[in-house]
Amino acid sequence: MQAPSLYSYFDSKDAIYDAMFAQGAGAFLEGKAGIDLTGDALADLKAIMHYFVRFCTSDPARYQLLFQRTIPGFEPSAESFAISVEGLQATRVALAELGFTDPEVLDLLTAIGTGLTDQQISNDPGGDRWIGLVDEAMEMFFAHVSQRSKR
Repeated sequence: MQAPSLYSYFDSKDAIYDAMFAQGAGAFLEGKAGIDLTGDALADLKAIMHYFVRFCTSDPARYQLLFQRTIPGFEPSAESFAISVEGLQATRVALAELGFTDPEVLDLLTAIGTGLTDQQISNDPGGDRWIGLVDEAMEMFFAHVSQRSKR
């Protein structure tokens, strides 16, 4: 599509990015809803993280748009960002259902997920080196947050 044709649908580049952000956040949320949680905390954490890392590594440009903010000056609209917030809230709810309500648990989980994703995309694109560490990372995370919640 030529740029003039594209701009008959969108007012600006940021409007294009915003539409892409909304579509990507919606796809993430839709796929996340399809994760079958079992009530087994460790198994569910592994399933959630495998979904996140696979979703992100399947389309690195979309991952950058949704989770890294690599486009200078672009911020998603309130409407598009609300879809992303809904996805984060779904993770917060899933953690609460597993017994983890401390906000820092969610922060740590997202840091682990983006760390594994960044490493996979940067150092083994198309491979599974860091994807293969998801189970071990979730086992360490689960041990840590379980111990922490006993304090």
